[in-house]
Amino acid sequence: MRVLVFGATGQVALELSRFDGVTTLGRTEADLSDPAACAAAIRQHAPDAVINAAAYTAVDRCEQEEAAATVINGQAPAAMARACAELRIPFVHISTDYVFDGQGTTPMSPDDPVAPLNAYGRSKLAGEVGVVDAGGQYCILRTSWVVSAHGSNFVKTMLRLSETRDAISVVADQIGGPTAALSIARACMTVAKVLRDKGAACSGIYHFSGAPDASWADLARAVFELANRPVTVTDISTADYPTPATRPLNSRLDCATLEKVFSIARPNWRQDVADILQELGARADNEH
Repeated sequence: MRVLVFGATGQVALELSRFDGVTTLGRTEADLSDPAACAAAIRQHAPDAVINAAAYTAVDRCEQEEAAATVINGQAPAAMARACAELRIPFVHISTDYVFDGQGTTPMSPDDPVAPLNAYGRSKLAGEVGVVDAGGQYCILRTSWVVSAHGSNFVKTMLRLSETRDAISVVADQIGGPTAALSIARACMTVAKVLRDKGAACSGIYHFSGAPDASWADLARAVFELANRPVTVTDISTADYPTPATRPLNSRLDCATLEKVFSIARPNWRQDVADILQELGARADNEH
């Protein structure tokens, strides 16, 4: 299967590039600030499936650049989805838990009401609406707390801080499922194949995140333990760590529908983090 991936340098796109038959497009080949060019790239390559792993992900900067974020996260995916619908090929679009307001303590299902708290969430929701409106064979895959050995992410930040600190304060009242980019890439490839074989009957919005649900402080402790870094973690609240963009407290995602329809189970994030640390050469010897 020939798969066209938008987002060559992002965490998920880099993992997708490992798979046979995948062609990745970076900004020079397809600039998401030009939605028409993205649609044209799909028509030019005529792949068997398309995965959009590209996004404007600077959550805090989105507060000042919402218009630009809405083009990249909203209008571009909609244009991609319309092109895929015209060609009758599957379109897999990665979205986010940030489309929710994060109220409550129970996992959110794909059909729960959306109410984004920040500009990033609003821009991603615009993309979801555009993809659904395009119809065809599509999957919107909402995920959370993406980590990998590439780019900027929480695991790499904790490793960097551990080189100069022996104690750190980390937010403990935001709860979600840390999710490895490689696990997301595998899920996207599986979904694309099923959509190709079964068609629009499987189209819809699905959730995918690592298990079990944890706090950022829990994740930090796991990173330090697995990397054998003697760093003490102190729990703090979101209110103690203000940011320009409001973050949801509850990022738990109910992933049951994805498992039922596509037979994709939630990955164990602790094992995935151990694999990431090994790839970075930072895993403790006794964990090999």
